[in-house]
Amino acid sequence: MANGRRSVAQMKPGEVAIISELEDDILSVKLMEMGCLPGATIRFNFSAPLGDPVCISVSGYELSLRLEEASTISILN
Repeated sequence: MANGRRSVAQMKPGEVAIISELEDDILSVKLMEMGCLPGATIRFNFSAPLGDPVCISVSGYELSLRLEEASTISILN
């Protein structure tokens, strides 16, 4: 990510951050329906044994996302 921005795919287990923006216009609709809204707190829970998918907590839900999807969610530390 440019300008020092990070994505959910780069988070470590137990790390908490704030969603800053969703970068994929088409995928962002699906992510917003699942509670991934800019300004929401997101927690990286764990990744699968081979690293993909990952489990996150956001808006009271636990979600499983592919790394490709997680990389479109920009975060603030």
